Amino acid sequence: MEVKEASSTSADGKMDEDTGKVHLKRQLGLISAVSMIAGTMIGSGIFMSPQWVLYHMGSPGSSLLIWAACGLLAMLGALSYAELGTVITESGGDYIYILRNVGSLPAFLLAYTSVIVVRPAGIAGISLSFAEYVVAAFYPGCPSPQAVIKCTAAVCILVLGTINCLNVRLSMSIMNFFTAAKLIILLVIIVGGLVLLVKGNTQVFHNAFANTATGFGPVGVAFYQGLWSYDGWNNLNYITEELKNPEVNLPRAVMIAIPLVTCVYLLVNISYFAAMTPQELLTSDAVAISWGLKVLGTWTWIISLGVALSTIGSANGTFFSGGRVCYVAAREGHLPDALSMAHVKRLTPSPALIFTSVISLIMIIPGDFSSIVNFFSFTAWLFYGITISGLIYMKIKKPDIPRPYKVPIIIPVIVLIAAVYLVLAPIIGSPQLEYLYVTLFILSGLILYIPVVRYKWSPGWFHSVTLHLQLLLQVAPTDKNN
Repeated sequence: MEVKEASSTSADGKMDEDTGKVHLKRQLGLISAVSMIAGTMIGSGIFMSPQWVLYHMGSPGSSLLIWAACGLLAMLGALSYAELGTVITESGGDYIYILRNVGSLPAFLLAYTSVIVVRPAGIAGISLSFAEYVVAAFYPGCPSPQAVIKCTAAVCILVLGTINCLNVRLSMSIMNFFTAAKLIILLVIIVGGLVLLVKGNTQVFHNAFANTATGFGPVGVAFYQGLWSYDGWNNLNYITEELKNPEVNLPRAVMIAIPLVTCVYLLVNISYFAAMTPQELLTSDAVAISWGLKVLGTWTWIISLGVALSTIGSANGTFFSGGRVCYVAAREGHLPDALSMAHVKRLTPSPALIFTSVISLIMIIPGDFSSIVNFFSFTAWLFYGITISGLIYMKIKKPDIPRPYKVPIIIPVIVLIAAVYLVLAPIIGSPQLEYLYVTLFILSGLILYIPVVRYKWSPGWFHSVTLHLQLLLQVAPTDKNN
């Protein structure tokens, strides 16, 4: 039986009764595509990252410039990915683009790193931010205990993992509900900030660029924190096979969603600065809650509830789309067969979701939000750079390939330069052993690639374990959709 996961905005697949296979339809339209990009991007970052961007940049004016620059970079990156998605119309995002343009080894290293590090790190970071906001409401005026925060984050991961394993439709409904909730809460913050500005609360902008940091490293780390909030700009590329008219809707969705999110983020940051001094913002454990106490008073619980719903929705979206790399990589022979399997009745990628949940739980034990973001961003932009390199190579060496949509070559060149900077800046400006550990972990994939992928080595007991897992979890293999 072939079983494939439904995307966050598509309906269940259609069963072919003759072959017993499930096929997904192309039914993700432009509005749904815009909603997917914006809904994935707007998560925990805008409620957590502002204080860290300010911490590294030193001034409100330079912080706003970083937020605008992050939006521009996300836009340029998404436009470049739009060209890739209209030429290589397979699902899988970065993995499939690297596999087709660069080669098997770097594609394997991406899949290996994504499954073990990038996706779980994203879920852990979002869950920790959710926990900080929920717990902060019970500890007003004092720091929240780290043990309580991490236990709450663990509960969040377990609940969302269970929901995604049990029911696709329920997960889709939760995502739609939380997307609406996060837009409402951001609108409340924006309107509140505009009211404060009209009343004359503009003192923080009088010397907006005082104490601005200009070092190579601090600016790079500030970009990491800002770009965390824009993560998801390439999420639509993971489900290209389910997008209606992708050569038109993919670039259009990007051009609508990312400028919209950028404007929202800038207005929210301005609202924060209108309500709080830089010192107050830096010492806040939960920026939006501190804003609420200043502006809304006893109605602050609305902000707390809205932020909690927003972060849960973002984590749910990461869980939901996380199976794509596992599916595509497994069907290409780069990951264990078990990760390409799905439940025969519920049509959910149970093994991949369970595995991701376990790794995410491990990551919240030693980590905090800031370090997880840096860890995640360093790895992500390393592979973004490799993906963009493949696009540049394709534009130079294969100019005659039909391109329904294409961008000027200067755009991917700018994104590649930015990716190189984002990978090297923290290492040069603020060297830490964590970056060495990440690099060594990525390279450790070579130990598996050579025997397992290159020479197709598989111990006998591994096949037996896979069969037992199939029986225990009631899952079946997946394959390409015909």
